[in-house]
Amino acid sequence: MLVVNFWATWCAPCREEIPTLKKMQKKYVAKRVQFVGIGIDNVSKIAEYSAEMNIDYVLLVGGREVLDLTKELGNRAEVLPFTVILDRLGKVTYAHVGVMTEAALDAALLPII
Repeated sequence: MLVVNFWATWCAPCREEIPTLKKMQKKYVAKRVQFVGIGIDNVSKIAEYSAEMNIDYVLLVGGREVLDLTKELGNRAEVLPFTVILDRLGKVTYAHVGVMTEAALDAALLPII
């Protein structure tokens, strides 16, 4: 199971949800759920912010083209943050534009674990 969060260091709502994503990664790690953040920013800014926030899930860096991918995944407005959940077969089971809450993540993950 994979939770993929598209974000940027300059995006205030993205920064707001990172503590929740960190907490939920810890909560679901035993259930083999992996959180991945794909930052649409430059490497040094993401590395600096990751260190500052002690982000402990996988972070990748993407460019503007990543917004095209989010559009294909259901983010028609191409805004951040955007989160998708993929099942163990790689099928998107959930897509969400905006800040993810613990309750929303629980509601999306629990039925498919």
